[in-house]
Amino acid sequence: MEKVPLKETRMSVEHFTSDDASTWFQRLDQQIFLADVLAQDSGAAMSVGFARYGKGEKNPWKMTYDEALVITSGVFTVEGPSGSVTARAGEVIYLRSGAEVVYVAEEDTELVYVTHPHWLAATESSIEAHRLDDFHEA
Repeated sequence: MEKVPLKETRMSVEHFTSDDASTWFQRLDQQIFLADVLAQDSGAAMSVGFARYGKGEKNPWKMTYDEALVITSGVFTVEGPSGSVTARAGEVIYLRSGAEVVYVAEEDTELVYVTHPHWLAATESSIEAHRLDDFHEA
């Protein structure tokens, strides 16, 4: 049997740091900053990015995708319909599509978010698209 070479269009293993983010977005005038490092144009089935929240900052949101928040520093709470969940560095909060939540930084916090499908596309095509108007390039 003849071997047919596979055409590889993307690396199968990739590494990202917050320095890889080309564009950071800020919510209103708050100390809330978000940046994708694996966006919908990457060919991947999910989004991955970094977020930085200043102590006491809050962001109300309606989930139009599933999301895992990996806390890398600080303390972060998600207030949801069934109560609040708080995580510290090294812990994960998982959110399901459809939940109405408020993200709350109990102290200065950095985290990694992983979403499926891509959070931006899912939000843009939903009735929640107006929430994106709160963000501008930092």
